[in-house]
Amino acid sequence: MSSPKGNPTQKMKPPIYIQKGPLEIPSPSEKDWSKDDEADYGFQDLAKELDSLPQPYRMINKLVNLLFDRSWEIIEERETSRAVDLSRTQPVIYSPRVEIKLNTVPNCMAVSQDYIFVGGAKGFSVYNLCSAKQLCAWEKLKVDITSIWATDLTNEILIATLDEMGIIRLFFLNKEVIFLIKAINEADDASKQTTCVKMEFSHEGDYAAFLLQGAGEVWLDVYKLPKESWLKEIEQPFNTINLKKKGKLLQTDVNTLFKGDPKLSLPVHIMKIKPPKPVTGTTFKSPLEVFAKIEDCYGLGSGQNHFIKDTQWEQQAAIFNASYKKYLDGEFEEEPLSVATFHFLLHSRIFVMPGEIKNPSGAACVVGIHWTGNHNFFLYSLNRTLKDKVDPEGVWPCAAPIVASAVSISSSHLVLACEDGVLTLWDLSKGFPFGTVALPEGCLCQSIHFLNYFFVHKGHNLYPEVPVKSKMKCVVLCTDASLHLVTASGTQGPTISVLVERPEKYLNETICAVAPVPVLPGMVLIFSWDGSVRLLNVAKAEIICAFAPPRSHQLAVSWKPVFVVSSCHPCFLLREEILKNGAVGQDYLKDNKAFSQTLTLEKRCENFLQKRFQLRSTTREQEHLARIRKYSSILQKENK
Repeated sequence: MSSPKGNPTQKMKPPIYIQKGPLEIPSPSEKDWSKDDEADYGFQDLAKELDSLPQPYRMINKLVNLLFDRSWEIIEERETSRAVDLSRTQPVIYSPRVEIKLNTVPNCMAVSQDYIFVGGAKGFSVYNLCSAKQLCAWEKLKVDITSIWATDLTNEILIATLDEMGIIRLFFLNKEVIFLIKAINEADDASKQTTCVKMEFSHEGDYAAFLLQGAGEVWLDVYKLPKESWLKEIEQPFNTINLKKKGKLLQTDVNTLFKGDPKLSLPVHIMKIKPPKPVTGTTFKSPLEVFAKIEDCYGLGSGQNHFIKDTQWEQQAAIFNASYKKYLDGEFEEEPLSVATFHFLLHSRIFVMPGEIKNPSGAACVVGIHWTGNHNFFLYSLNRTLKDKVDPEGVWPCAAPIVASAVSISSSHLVLACEDGVLTLWDLSKGFPFGTVALPEGCLCQSIHFLNYFFVHKGHNLYPEVPVKSKMKCVVLCTDASLHLVTASGTQGPTISVLVERPEKYLNETICAVAPVPVLPGMVLIFSWDGSVRLLNVAKAEIICAFAPPRSHQLAVSWKPVFVVSSCHPCFLLREEILKNGAVGQDYLKDNKAFSQTLTLEKRCENFLQKRFQLRSTTREQEHLARIRKYSSILQKENK
């Protein structure tokens, strides 16, 4: 009997459906499946119009089609991304020209003139930049040097070192011989020992400032350096020494200085600056007492001398606590000690100095300082003694707390960055501000780097033959790893442009450090997380070339390069980071960097002992492994 639906051959054909509407995933519950969706399907085989896939097979068919479509989209995106990667212009990569073999692991480096200063275990060494040969060394410590600074004094060099225990020492390099001047904060009583957090030299080495902390306090000590006296005191011993004998002495033992080291004059302590006191209720009874307290307008604007009573502060605090109670409830970490950023500034029209005081040309006359979480930039005159009252000669208030600042090499320009992303640019030589400029939304300033002013002529960056005034350029590295160029000229408002966008796709190219190259106009070195170093032309915002590390290795995400850029030669030095088969590791670098932060003496001692214990444990393991290998080789020989 024949079936009314057709012959058996027709029944063998599978039905093919074409969906009229868009793809959609049906509800997961079988009770919610629609019974009217049969009308949405048409049939190519009209003889099978009564047949249809039952649920849940129709839903499975939809899911398979949807999965296939999305997979195809992902494949297309990956192919497009791969094509873009292949089309990216790869810069020319240069290998290191010279590899300097060091006796110890370099923790820090500095460069001045043709000398390289490398701080490591037990002291520091001095190398010639051109020949890469060691000239002399000072290794008389039982701890490591973690930071080193060097400033040029024409024919001599002033050196400062900071060790693991936070002790700062001053040295004087003359004719390739190192003289120890003084350990600034070394104390005989360990309970009274202070630690140094930061230090800064003035442009010509006339002054030095050290940020110290101890006993729960922090302050800035400023010293005047008698560099003229040092030259006279050093010349006398040198006149009695034969240069040939001195040459033999340095060749036989570079760590040994000639006997009878001259006692150099000590730096003169001229000022001790403490953080501004918290603003509290007034003790004055009338406004006239407030004005009488202010002498010669010193300290005006700091907020210390006011006529606001305690009850007013209490009412304001109560309103604030009531408004933000849900954010204030909870546990908070202990607030760390305030940290200062300070700069030595030259004489300019913006600083009012007494007429009877005359500073030598090019010598610093003012130190500018701002503290963590404070809105004000304080200016203190350097023409004073330790007995004089320490009050700021000038106070520059900002709309938000200052988080970063920088001064140009010539001390002619100043940039203050606030935590709201606003930059204030000052022309110190003329005595007026360039203006303010805001970083893009979401960008906060991490560091500021001044560039020597240059101009572009026929596609080339050139330095002007005559120094240009009232014009400045600087690069700003933001916390999101984006890089920006800020320019200002005269009365025209400052402008900002993006040099490097925030990395969203290639996270390994995140910028971790920036360094201008003074010898090359408009060139900046940028260091990335993946260990790559690239040379950026800020005029065109393009990469000129790249510098490859000597060996391929994988770095930690928080890589912090140890490098130094020469101001006289077109070169830079970079410490090689090796995670294995070497003495340098990221954990070791992290430990050293911790000492440069505001740590207490107890924490520094704890970190120091932990590191020494780890090194000792590693040494014991290596000795034990060597004994096992030796014993194994003996057994193998006996078995043969």
